Amino acid sequence: MADELVLYTNPMSRGRIARWMMEEIGQPYRAEIVGFGEPMKGAAYKAINPMGKVPALLHGDTVITECAAICAYMADAFPQAGLAPEPGSRLRGPYYRWMFFAAGPVEAAVSHKAFGMEVPADRARSIGYGTYADAMDTLEYAVTRDKYLAGDRFSAADIYVGSQLLWGMQFGTIEKRPAFEAYGARISARPAARRAVEIDDALMAAMQKQG
Repeated sequence: MADELVLYTNPMSRGRIARWMMEEIGQPYRAEIVGFGEPMKGAAYKAINPMGKVPALLHGDTVITECAAICAYMADAFPQAGLAPEPGSRLRGPYYRWMFFAAGPVEAAVSHKAFGMEVPADRARSIGYGTYADAMDTLEYAVTRDKYLAGDRFSAADIYVGSQLLWGMQFGTIEKRPAFEAYGARISARPAARRAVEIDDALMAAMQKQG
């Protein structure tokens, strides 16, 4: 099909973010599960994503990689789902601001923390996130300004930022502040979020059972 949606993913990856986005959009899609190692790093899959990583989304002959880009693209491609402020709306400002804050400073700060990497205090101004504390304080500011990141309506920004926050708290790379827990509970209760978790958890269990 010319406009078929194909999600290349793995349930033990950031592909879970894209899965949630697809469930929120509510359009038919096909999921291709890509195994780690040779399947993901082989020539066939690298023809889709040269990084050899998931997720990747194929929409007709258009390829989108990077979770933030997939979320932003899908929200605009299917506006009827209401997952992005309308073009021209001032709410596009916080929508883009927080989505890309999570893709940049939060991702870097959390990754460095996970690997025990610490930026010297005298070099903090040279790195995009400043300090881990700066990134966490700003993230708390983001999730307490309003009900959702772009006002009172849930958006793709909440999927992307919220996924990072929920995983970070689960694995100990983001501290469990009351504001984070309240926001995380609010967004993870959405029916599409629960469906996505059920799908990927079942896939993960089946893969682990196989070997």
